[in-house]
Amino acid sequence: MAKERDEHHEEAEIISIADENGEESDFEVIMKFEVDDPESKYMAQKYMMVVPLDDDDQDDDGVDEVYAFRYEEEGDNLTLYTIEEEEEWDMVEETFNTLLAEFD
Repeated sequence: MAKERDEHHEEAEIISIADENGEESDFEVIMKFEVDDPESKYMAQKYMMVVPLDDDDQDDDGVDEVYAFRYEEEGDNLTLYTIEEEEEWDMVEETFNTLLAEFD
């Protein structure tokens, strides 16, 4: 299940993420989804896809790099987790591409 953002009715969600040196950069949340497959070991995990607001993080074609994180929210506290398992990354990438295709 994915929450989509309608650019005409909702403001962009901007978050700050600290790098390994503690320097913060701003990112726009472009997609959030929760795994709702009862057969998946990632059931009820929440994921977000973000793009940097800084143009320095574009690839050679001028396309923004997209970063994915597992996350937890408790009140105003947001905790991000890197995706380290290949199986989890494959699931997130497949879901992202499927949802992206639905928006086109």
